[in-house]
Amino acid sequence: MKKKNLYIATLLIAAILLVVNLISVKMFYRLDLTEDHAYTLSKATKDILKNLKEPVTVKAYFSKDLPPAIAETRNEFRDMLIEYSNRSKGMLVYEFINPNEDQEKEQEALKDGVQPVMINVREKDQMKQQKAYLGAVITMGDRKEVIPFMQPGGPIEYALSSAIKKLSVTHKPKVGIIEGYGCAGLSELGQVRQGLDVLYDVQPLRLTDTTAIPEDIRTIALVRPQDSLPQYVFTQLDAFLKRGGNIFVAINRVKGDLQRAYGSVLNTGLESWLLSKGISVAPDFVVDAKCGAVTVQQQQGYFRIASQVSFPYLPLISTFADHPAVKGLETVIMEFVSPLEYTGDSTKTFTPLAFTSEKSNTLPAPLFFDIQKQWTQADFPKKHIPVAGLLEGNFGGDRKGRILVVGDGDFPVNRGNQQINGDNANLMVNGIDFLSDDTGLIELRTRGITSRPIKELSDSTRTLLKIVNFVLPLLLVILYGIFRLWRNRKIRMERMEADYS
Repeated sequence: MKKKNLYIATLLIAAILLVVNLISVKMFYRLDLTEDHAYTLSKATKDILKNLKEPVTVKAYFSKDLPPAIAETRNEFRDMLIEYSNRSKGMLVYEFINPNEDQEKEQEALKDGVQPVMINVREKDQMKQQKAYLGAVITMGDRKEVIPFMQPGGPIEYALSSAIKKLSVTHKPKVGIIEGYGCAGLSELGQVRQGLDVLYDVQPLRLTDTTAIPEDIRTIALVRPQDSLPQYVFTQLDAFLKRGGNIFVAINRVKGDLQRAYGSVLNTGLESWLLSKGISVAPDFVVDAKCGAVTVQQQQGYFRIASQVSFPYLPLISTFADHPAVKGLETVIMEFVSPLEYTGDSTKTFTPLAFTSEKSNTLPAPLFFDIQKQWTQADFPKKHIPVAGLLEGNFGGDRKGRILVVGDGDFPVNRGNQQINGDNANLMVNGIDFLSDDTGLIELRTRGITSRPIKELSDSTRTLLKIVNFVLPLLLVILYGIFRLWRNRKIRMERMEADYS
């Protein structure tokens, strides 16, 4: 009888599991307990999928038998495609192809623009390199977008949603990058342009005293002017703001010369124009205990050795406001940045966006840099000094304009082939995205696996985590032992009290 009941119970459990699996194919759901809801589709993505006018096909070229950390990217992408397909009500279809299976499939991947990467895998206690594919091709009609490489831990939803959005829009909003006057043009903003090209038509813009800013430009960027700006530039900017335009400004109020170990004030006229709007960019250097380093040559005996020395004039900005323009950013490396302050009236709204750490200060220019200085706590009496901010309001017209200002003009600039820190580019791209975008995709650009190094946690938090990691497993074993002891004792008592007569 007991065997029969066990057999029936096993069949019922198997049937229930089968039904649940069949239902889950049609009703995909994930419980998202991450801090920033990394596995929950955003409203922007849902709106894009809801408004699809043409079918979308996704060819996912992913290798199999990858190391677990990389294979997880394939699983995340597959789960996301299932949810995209369900949300689009069948307007999005997908297939997974393993290019490593045969040469024909590999040639197909290469032809579609998905390139392999070499990864290290361990096999029989030996490390070897393996060719791996982690990319996708998204097509809509005769148009296609390629995601050549899906960065493990990167913003998968942004990559996929922005590709679909790019295919579905016919006219991109225009963004103008002001050139001339020593400004950083498109050739020096390679990473920024790459980020903006997804959703915007980015164009160089030359301002003159005879031609107005084109009506179809939504946002203007003015980055690192080094020469004096003529008055007609400000006249054009004023007219642009009056009609509801948006301006992104990255200004150098001071400049540092490491060769001469000297820092001086820089005047271009832009600082006076910003002050007329209520934004004061002081001619001061911000110094921060949380900073980058410079390489210096030190004499040791008969040898000169290059070593890294902390340089507080290169603050690492990791404190940001809860605002879409800076959401998701972790660390931006500033270079000779100046503090911002709002001195205008209450008719406009000023929102500080980025701040120094709790140990910082400002030093007025001009000054000499002491590379070998031994900095102490007393050198950093200030905290949370604003270095970026957003001004919104009416600037004399019938529509609201916006100015986003960063107190460092060099943070988004590529020097030659040198890549800048990813969040440096993201700060400018996010800022222009916020000023220009009405899709909400800005919130996805920096969404991914967030780095939380334990060394950056407070001492009390680290201690708590260590105690929990050590005590919790022991506590669970003890509780399980107590439960087993109680259960066995209960069974024994029931047997003793049973009436066998």
